[in-house]
Amino acid sequence: MAIHLQQALSVGQYLVTQRLRGRKKFPLVLMLEPLFRCNLACTGCGKIQHPTEILKQNLSPEDCFRAVEECGAPVVSIPGGEPLLHPQIDAIVEGLVARKKFVYLCTNGILLEKSLDKFKPSPYLSFSVHLDGPQALHDKCVDRDGVFEKAITAIKAAKAKGFRVTTNTTIFDGTDPKDIQTLFDLLTELGIDGMMVSPGYSYEWAPDQDHFLRQEQTRSLFREILAPFRAGQKAWSFNHNPLFLDFLTGEKDYECTPWGSPSYSVLGWQKPCYLLNEGYYETFQELLDNTDWDRYGRKSGNPKCADCMVHCGYEPTAAMDAMQPQNITRSLGAVFGAAR
Repeated sequence: MAIHLQQALSVGQYLVTQRLRGRKKFPLVLMLEPLFRCNLACTGCGKIQHPTEILKQNLSPEDCFRAVEECGAPVVSIPGGEPLLHPQIDAIVEGLVARKKFVYLCTNGILLEKSLDKFKPSPYLSFSVHLDGPQALHDKCVDRDGVFEKAITAIKAAKAKGFRVTTNTTIFDGTDPKDIQTLFDLLTELGIDGMMVSPGYSYEWAPDQDHFLRQEQTRSLFREILAPFRAGQKAWSFNHNPLFLDFLTGEKDYECTPWGSPSYSVLGWQKPCYLLNEGYYETFQELLDNTDWDRYGRKSGNPKCADCMVHCGYEPTAAMDAMQPQNITRSLGAVFGAAR
């Protein structure tokens, strides 16, 4: 199974409810960052570039619950930093699961195996392990040998204990499509519960600014990567709406939905989206009401948005498009891993 049936039904009900209420701007996924600290220094990430006094801070469980309730999104992604470094991450996850939020705890896998006893398997909890390629490529991306092997060992241990495990792969310029296909084959053999893919976005603070993809590069690269899947030669299981994959390969042309994946961290509600450093609001409502949303997205002419095709901006657009009558059958097929 790709997208969990219970999650698909809950999200679908949520989308219908928002439409019936006449809401045009609403969140789908809350990006909840309880800390920015990490035990890696990946060159494509800008989060750990914050000052030391910021890196020392944590959101409390109560802070997290308040943000989740204020926002109301049905899905909560917990990136970082490395969330497993948070001393109360188990309490945060337990509280979110109790609220019946679908939680994706994003981790590089280094601490995952020894942390499993802190959590209980649940249809509401998925560990999302970051893997950017097979061993040599991934260890190069994270700038440390042995991380890939440790992550794979942790995935096997988590699956053995009954946890739902997905992966998240960021693809950069210069990536060999065959490397990504090799990774997908391996993850399929491991029985992974779904794979997520996204082109890298050029964080302003990221140390490496030379390997982020441009729009046409993204489409060309993803067409090549996904060709065996599209042809029915590979039974890869993606934790995406298939319409988002159509967008990555150029079969769909979407506009960004920047309010679909708001971000809350120790600094507040990030404006306008998870990927830009333009300041923060104190409340989610301020973010919705005070942001000039017309300044963001590829059609806005904002140079920061020109080449962005990242899932946090375009997956919500695909989710809304999936509610159109002509797309419902295909989107439901993804729930059962049948999308092509």
